Amino acid sequence: MLLSIVTRGERCHSIFHEKNLLITEESKMEKRELAQTEKKGISLQDLLLTAVLLAAGAVLKFFVGTFINFFGMKPNFIIAMYCMAIVLIRPKVYYSLIIGIIAGAICQFFPGTPYLNFASEAAGALAMGLLIFIPAKSKGMKIGLAAITTFVSTVISGGLYTVLLFVFIKSDPSAMAAYVPIVLGTATLNAIIVAALYVPLMKALKKEIIEEK
Repeated sequence: MLLSIVTRGERCHSIFHEKNLLITEESKMEKRELAQTEKKGISLQDLLLTAVLLAAGAVLKFFVGTFINFFGMKPNFIIAMYCMAIVLIRPKVYYSLIIGIIAGAICQFFPGTPYLNFASEAAGALAMGLLIFIPAKSKGMKIGLAAITTFVSTVISGGLYTVLLFVFIKSDPSAMAAYVPIVLGTATLNAIIVAALYVPLMKALKKEIIEEK
């Protein structure tokens, strides 16, 4: 009889364990389904976050950008902030493109060649929107990916702006090489800014850096 009781107890424990596993799996599936549902559209929080970051980028560019200068190179806060927004909310590609166009519109309020920023910022944001979907399996990789994608997106944006500028003013293309260090320097500074802010902002927004599978 004792053996029978032990056997029944083991069976009950096994059934209880299986139920727990089933509940855990169902919970994970519900989280994934909820995440997929949320990603079908942009939430109000994401819209507000995008607006705040773009506004912050404009303010920093206006008040701080003129003071930060490393051997002629300085960060482009508007590019850094739209890259930051895309990294944080991980939107669909078309929304990243919209962010870039809005950033280009904001750039019209600053001195420079009119309208060129619409193309350059749209290209940079589009690149960012595509690159963020590169898989990263650890916190360090996520931070590194945020920095690298920001660097690449800034190079694309700055490079396209430079090319369009030379076409617009009909300047000698050979002089374009002088702008390469400036674009690369700006891209490096932007990458550092985004990498430094990524973890604190993710924690402030209560978002998981490494999503559950």
